[in-house]
Amino acid sequence: MKAVIYEEKGKLSLGERPVPRILEKTDAIVRVTLASICTSDLHIKHGAVLKAKPGVVVGHEMVGVVESVGDGVKKFRPGDRVTVNVETFCGECFFCKRGYVNNCTNENGGWALGCRIDGGQAEYVRVPMADQGLNHIPEELEDRQVLFVGDILSTGYWAAKLGEIKQEDTVVVLGAGPTGMCAMMCAKLYNPRHIVAVDLDEERLKLAKQEGWADVTVQPEKEDLFQIAADLTDGRGADVVLEVAGGQDTFQTAWQVARPNGIVCVIAVYGEAKSLPFPEMYGKNLTFKTGGVDACDCERIIELIAEGKLDTTKLITHEVTLENVMEGYRIFENKEDGVIKVAVRP
Repeated sequence: MKAVIYEEKGKLSLGERPVPRILEKTDAIVRVTLASICTSDLHIKHGAVLKAKPGVVVGHEMVGVVESVGDGVKKFRPGDRVTVNVETFCGECFFCKRGYVNNCTNENGGWALGCRIDGGQAEYVRVPMADQGLNHIPEELEDRQVLFVGDILSTGYWAAKLGEIKQEDTVVVLGAGPTGMCAMMCAKLYNPRHIVAVDLDEERLKLAKQEGWADVTVQPEKEDLFQIAADLTDGRGADVVLEVAGGQDTFQTAWQVARPNGIVCVIAVYGEAKSLPFPEMYGKNLTFKTGGVDACDCERIIELIAEGKLDTTKLITHEVTLENVMEGYRIFENKEDGVIKVAVRP
């Protein structure tokens, strides 16, 4: 089968791999019907994901149809349409039982698919611990509607959940990339007073406002974010800040734009260490939270999609076949042609 392979630092390629087979009784083999390219795939390409193994098939955003299951799989059977979680998790350890599935202590727990074990930018994928790693797709939903359930939409949902957003809050979202937009639409579920989208890309900000994911947009190179946040909050600053950008200065911006006793959630992946300037922060009494994706709410997310409360289809700006996937990577990495997300169809 065709598959996108992480060869070595700086190199992804389209190659051939054997169709995966069941190795453990809890495995499922899924025929991929739609996948996508994620920024994390680029992080792997450039060596920023230390756990990524050279030779692994990348891809961790995918949906498909179950082809076969091991004897230990109870919830799924061949023919089921499913979303696939970016994380694999056992459901039984200390962290899984408390909903922190990203911290699963199983040897294959956490982000494994497309990182440490072969992922889904391929024609087929083996999903370990399938009862936890898959979710049923309702018949009325199309693949495009649920493509991001297992990764960026789960990340956005988790970010909004961490923020403890209340109805009167002003929420600042730093970064209007795909994950940032997912965070905005999930923050909107809590009915805050304002959602402020911050990004350098004017077109992405226009989309966020047009779709109603944000009611205020800010280009920080042209506008004063701090003054805008102050004007919206009687001078206090943002109640909740979701830092999804991972830019050079966005960590500092995040705590600076937050009001005293506010909540700052760091969701972005940083390529270098950041420090907290405690003397400057003293007395601000901030709560800091960090959160990679925790795919513990996928069933609820799918319900919200079916109810029309979440819609990520506008994020899919390009679609390529697996045969032409490297062209999709080129467009995505170079941010050409207004790209937000690239869907990959085997």
